[in-house]
Amino acid sequence: MQQPIQLNDIQRREMITSLQNYFEQEKDEQLGDLAAGLLLDFITKELGPILYNAGIEASYQFMNEKIEDLFGIQVRER
Repeated sequence: MQQPIQLNDIQRREMITSLQNYFEQEKDEQLGDLAAGLLLDFITKELGPILYNAGIEASYQFMNEKIEDLFGIQVRER
């Protein structure tokens, strides 16, 4: 079972403020603290794991490329 994404109080507050700013600027809507918090909970629970896994995949591909680069600098045996 996957652990839920944990946010500290500062991160949570910053993300809620960010959601509120987005809704105000892009949708011309006011989003209250409760609504923004519930939206953040949904994003964290439903979308967070997908984004996390995408980051893991990108890191894996990056590391594989670097490992392949190591093979390119091997000293050739005589």
